[in-house]
Amino acid sequence: MKKNKILVFGNILVEKDNLALKLIPKLKEEFSNIEFKEFDATENLEAEIENGKLMILDVAEGIENVEIIKNIKKLATNKIYGVHDFDLAYNLKLLEKIGKLKKVKIIAIPFNMDEEEAFDKVKDVLMHINS
Repeated sequence: MKKNKILVFGNILVEKDNLALKLIPKLKEEFSNIEFKEFDATENLEAEIENGKLMILDVAEGIENVEIIKNIKKLATNKIYGVHDFDLAYNLKLLEKIGKLKKVKIIAIPFNMDEEEAFDKVKDVLMHINS
């Protein structure tokens, strides 16, 4: 059986932008049925789409709690996401427009959230998504 895949965005060298990446080891332990793949917005996102679907884990500015973003239009209008998200939002919108991307879920973590709290909340979200 093929594992579900979540693309994890961020920059390990930038403290404000590395929380999602720091969670990968613990998340791999907790969810052996999910492949957590470190990914950069400059890579070929289209190659990662499976059956028109894409799941992403990333940090976001301007949110209070871990949340799931399903509407990519929100990425362009609110301008609350990290620097790399401009490229990510552009790519997602383009892939949707050409019919390659039908459904996206972005699990967004607040920039300022404590690592342990972020893990617990992302774990809770993933348990509900996978059930």
